[in-house]
Amino acid sequence: MTSGRRPAVPSIGVDEAHRRLTEGRATPPLLLDVREPDEFVRLRARGAVLLPLGSLPDRWPELPRDRPILVICATGNRSATATAYLLALGFGEVLNVEGGTTAWTRSGLPWRSGLPGPEELHPGARRGEPRPVEGS
Repeated sequence: MTSGRRPAVPSIGVDEAHRRLTEGRATPPLLLDVREPDEFVRLRARGAVLLPLGSLPDRWPELPRDRPILVICATGNRSATATAYLLALGFGEVLNVEGGTTAWTRSGLPWRSGLPGPEELHPGARRGEPRPVEGS
């Protein structure tokens, strides 16, 4: 699925992504992290759900089609590939988070580390109560 070239896809900056995630919509966007599990455990944007890029061809049916999807990785390359893939599958609003987790943490946005909870491993799940923030 990776080509070495970053595809041109619709994108969103980290500040706008965070605003959309926290503005209190009844159906907030899904923040989909396509990095590897070890990267996710080390550091992730608060609210992100893990679905590694290599698993996407098998697991894309788990993704909700009734809400926007914001795709994030470390710097924006893998997430651009995943965004293009999901758009090609007919998903509606899918946006690449520019700069990825690196830009997210540099902007001082909330992040988390440690083992993920079950809700962070199931992309189709709805958000419940906010989880504790370990950094910001």
